[in-house]
Amino acid sequence: MADFCYDINMLKNIEELKNNPKTAFLVSEYERLLKEEEEVLSLAEEDPEMKKMAEDDAKKLKSQREVIAEQIMSIAEAEEKEEEFPNEIILEVRAGAGGDEASLFAGSLAEMYERYSEKKGWQFKRLGESLGTAGGYKEASFEIKGQGVYKELRHETGVHRVQRIPSTEKQGRIHTSTATVAVLPIRKKKNLEIKETDLELEFSRSGGAGGQNVNKVETAVRIIHKPTGIDVRSTAERSQLKNRERAMAILQAKLEALEEERASSKLSGERKDQVGTGDRSEKIRTYNFPQDRVTDHRIKKSWHNLEGIMLGDIGELIAEVSAE
Repeated sequence: MADFCYDINMLKNIEELKNNPKTAFLVSEYERLLKEEEEVLSLAEEDPEMKKMAEDDAKKLKSQREVIAEQIMSIAEAEEKEEEFPNEIILEVRAGAGGDEASLFAGSLAEMYERYSEKKGWQFKRLGESLGTAGGYKEASFEIKGQGVYKELRHETGVHRVQRIPSTEKQGRIHTSTATVAVLPIRKKKNLEIKETDLELEFSRSGGAGGQNVNKVETAVRIIHKPTGIDVRSTAERSQLKNRERAMAILQAKLEALEEERASSKLSGERKDQVGTGDRSEKIRTYNFPQDRVTDHRIKKSWHNLEGIMLGDIGELIAEVSAE
């Protein structure tokens, strides 16, 4: 590799590298070695008798500097990849068309992703929920952390359709319902600033299990972004501060996704096709229980063993969708 490739000071993001805890010490060491190398070479020019010794010392310093430069580059490249495919996402499920059956299906989808996360060794945490009257979710949001989580689940965004006979159906008719899934990446670099004056905050008691503290103290946080009307909630944490931090992370992800849509009409069109409105006709995948079949309409392929799929056996399905 040519010498100039090891001069990290030529990089545009040198200040970021200096401020990054992972690379700050390495950069300072690199600069120290570079300075020593320059001083040694300067000495060689001034004192011909010391030239050979100085050049040998300079080579050693350069070799050390090159090793550190490679370490810095390796860390920077890994962080760039993580920025593109972060290891943390917000997964949202929302009942679409179909009333109580849609809420139950949204709950089943959430459980499917939770089971899959367990198989992958990912952390899966509920952030907020609105329960359906018959069970399941009207809407719910979850935080998932783990290696490759966004890269694997990013194509799950869209409308999921279910065809099955509800337990309340007395005449054995098959009902069709939908639920929407949105996968929002949580990136370390914040591409836009959220103004405090644009926020409206509400605090309330968290419902459900969690002990006396959860039920008596106003720990639940709801944040409304006034310019866009985006509404986010976090209720899972036991402190108001942590719920606010979670809610802000969700809001940041939603606003950045919205900004990406505005920046490109192509992306905007793709997202509309993926997410839709929750109507039965706007679907990426159908779960047909009477026929024990799941069909992904984007790649026009079907799988059987629906029971196993709903229990989290979706690795093959996700792999084939991602490969397209």
